[in-house]
Amino acid sequence: MKNKVQRFGKFLSGMVMPNIGALIAFGFLAALFIDTGWLPNKGFSSMVGPMLTYLIPVLIASTGGRMIGGDRGRVVGAIAVIGAIMSNTDITMLMAAMVMGPLAGWCIKKFDEAMEGHMPAGFEMLINNFSAGIIGMILAMLGYVLIGPVMSGILTVLSVGVNFLVVRGLLPLVAIFIEPAKVLFLNNAINHGVFTPIATAQVTEAGKSIMYMLEPNPGPGLGVLLAYMFFCKDKATKDSAPGAVIIHLLGGIHEIYFPYILMNPVVLAAPIVGSFVGILWFNMMGCGLVGPASPGSIIAYMMMTPGPDMLKVLLGVVISAGVSFAVASPLVKMAGGKSLEEAQSEMAAMKAEAKGDSVPGTIEKASEVKKIVFACDAGMGSSAMGATKFRNRVKANRPDLTVINTSVDNIPADCDIAVVQTTLADRAKKSAPQAQLITIGNFLADPALDALYVQLTTGDAPAAPAGENTDIEIPDVPIKKQVIIADGVKLGRTPVTKEEAIQAAGELLQELGYVDASYVDAMQEREKLVSTYIGMGVAIPHGTTQAKGTVKKTGIVFFQYPEGVDFGAEKAQLVFGIAGIGDEHLDLLSKLCTLLEDPVRLETLKTTKDVGWVLEQLS
Repeated sequence: MKNKVQRFGKFLSGMVMPNIGALIAFGFLAALFIDTGWLPNKGFSSMVGPMLTYLIPVLIASTGGRMIGGDRGRVVGAIAVIGAIMSNTDITMLMAAMVMGPLAGWCIKKFDEAMEGHMPAGFEMLINNFSAGIIGMILAMLGYVLIGPVMSGILTVLSVGVNFLVVRGLLPLVAIFIEPAKVLFLNNAINHGVFTPIATAQVTEAGKSIMYMLEPNPGPGLGVLLAYMFFCKDKATKDSAPGAVIIHLLGGIHEIYFPYILMNPVVLAAPIVGSFVGILWFNMMGCGLVGPASPGSIIAYMMMTPGPDMLKVLLGVVISAGVSFAVASPLVKMAGGKSLEEAQSEMAAMKAEAKGDSVPGTIEKASEVKKIVFACDAGMGSSAMGATKFRNRVKANRPDLTVINTSVDNIPADCDIAVVQTTLADRAKKSAPQAQLITIGNFLADPALDALYVQLTTGDAPAAPAGENTDIEIPDVPIKKQVIIADGVKLGRTPVTKEEAIQAAGELLQELGYVDASYVDAMQEREKLVSTYIGMGVAIPHGTTQAKGTVKKTGIVFFQYPEGVDFGAEKAQLVFGIAGIGDEHLDLLSKLCTLLEDPVRLETLKTTKDVGWVLEQLS
């Protein structure tokens, strides 16, 4: 039951979160340019109403339609929601959009399934276009006469309930539900699935809403992390807390403090009390935000705060953090509980329903890969950091690659490779069945990411069906087999052409018994497809996938050209010839890339005359 609730909540938030930018734009326009704003402007303020009434519901509905029915679902979802919007333009139809979008996607998906195999040749475009238009029209009519009025009634009831709590000072009681829900990863569902529609409706009347403040307040979590930072007995956990404080407070990634609560569940009392007091303060002071603070960092929180409320809101965050810290400190001192590692493992299990082994996927043709998507649960935390790091790492060699991040349930249809944590693998397969799947344990440092990097920058790798792993494991232990010998190391070579350098490497691989003669020609063919120069003065020529059958045993040969070999844009001082049985060459490339990340050893490799030292580094 809990997993079903989590999936439903993630689905709701998945429709809203990609469109947070539109809500923020609306919030800024309202704060700045309406009659009571900082810089009243009649022209600019005229955009506020249409943006709220039409743009945001259409965006949410189209996103929901795409999640279920792909691009056709996106179009039909946008058409369908117009009927609900026009049924009552005085109410923001965010909740109706969350119904109409998925319904439209489901309808068009079912139509396409029914037509599969029955589409008359030559009539595909005609049927596709007319089916989308007709289904969209029917759903728009349904939205106008039924779904729009029903959602209006539900929103009215919810708003009355919220006003009842606010007037009677009972709103702080929602903290009892918010903080446990966050630890169960229902925070985005509650915030964007429930609070945001109510808050957006309130902003149209009052210019701000306290409902935007409830879930993203960074104060309660900050108090917990500070308690661990000062009073935790376990040194490793204590040392990890300062970094978590920065990520939580400035990055807005609240997930970072969840493991600290899971270590000692009694500590959950601290953020509950901190949130309760914070909401009480905001309610007493009449505070509110003009738009959603997403992610929930202090920066986003203050940017969405109206000018007159700045000091009051900042004090509310400080009070929340202080109360949470005061409650958590004695609990942290007394508690034993799990280790941080155990809590992180438990958190990973809670974030997904399935488990699997962390294995790297492979790419049938590296040159055809155009988009890589790093996906995590919400798409705004660890995946963003991972995508940024990998983008910076690969851009010098593959400027044509697009590397983005998103939530695991919203991987785009044009994704070629999806990088996800192991526990999210099944959800990623459902979200993007067309994509190659790379499963990892850590977005910032993982052997599978090293393997992906070298595959993208050096070319061919064993073929795998779309959306499947190939169960190739890159071990975390050093390579035990002897893959390079003294006769395979050639130092101080005079400059030659690229083709001559590749030929020399191939012939030495053959001479040492690693490959057949035909492998040498395959190395030259491989270079014509995509350059094997990977940057930093290093090239790694190897054969094509088709030539793998000519490899007799796994091995490396190493050629040093101090003056460099011209590989096109840059010169390579180091040329590694690679031959691998099965998929063993992926392991070699990964280990080699790790070695070359040390700039001192890299420069020494380019000039040393000591064969023994080279063997020591590469064996």
